[in-house]
Amino acid sequence: MSRIILITGGQRSGKSTYAESMALGLSAHPIYMATAKIWDEEFAERVHAHQERRGPEWVNIEEEKYLSRHNRERATFLIDCVTLWSTNFFFENDSDVQQSLAQLQAEFDAFTAPDSTYIFVTNEIGLGGVSENTIQRRYTDLLGWFNQYIAERADEVILMISGIPVTIKTSTSW
Repeated sequence: MSRIILITGGQRSGKSTYAESMALGLSAHPIYMATAKIWDEEFAERVHAHQERRGPEWVNIEEEKYLSRHNRERATFLIDCVTLWSTNFFFENDSDVQQSLAQLQAEFDAFTAPDSTYIFVTNEIGLGGVSENTIQRRYTDLLGWFNQYIAERADEVILMISGIPVTIKTSTSW
């Protein structure tokens, strides 16, 4: 049976480090699904820092959109992160929220269908003020709705605050 875990929070809240620790506790060789598209040198440095933190026990796969191409049954996957993954669909679809959401939901369902453990890392970008920028508001809507979609299907939801995990949902809480 599949197990879905969603780890959410703000930037630099400790999401990735916590998710990596969790994945290593569940598997000797977890699969790290990196969804980032490298936009500039500063972002490349951030990605490199993440890569350096992981050791040889990780199976690393870089996939910007179609995670289901790489699925294996009875594995532990860490998907870092939903925020960047959804950005890839959003910009390819010319900021069309409904089209992007439908594609993300379909890909999420296909990817999580096999019997495995899935740890998704995402950001809560909607906790701040409302942006003056139309594209940013659309993207905030997309990510908020997609986070809700994942959380509804998740067995566990953990909110990271200042490096501290706060359990929001467990499979027995609903």
